[in-house]
Amino acid sequence: MRPNALTRFSDVSFLILSSLADGPKHGYAMIQDIERFSGTRLEPGTLYGAITRLERQGWIEALKAEDRRRPYGVTEAGMTALREYVRTLEQVASVGRRRLADTGRS
Repeated sequence: MRPNALTRFSDVSFLILSSLADGPKHGYAMIQDIERFSGTRLEPGTLYGAITRLERQGWIEALKAEDRRRPYGVTEAGMTALREYVRTLEQVASVGRRRLADTGRS
């Protein structure tokens, strides 16, 4: 993984990696899963554009097609990127919580 990869990491990529972290899924299943756990409904064009970028980065891979559906799985590099991004989000959330508490606006 490139050292500055997280600075270009989009929220859509985070949602896709989070969805695939518990197992392979095809596009429609990812859309449903992401909406279920995040409340965000991705449009197919947004999803597949991000899938293409994630494949190029080596963070996900297309698996053998099932019927007409193409499932995708997260690679080890993708799991590493997801772990790093989650750690970063946790750090940012911790600072935000602390600063809100300091202002009495929590």
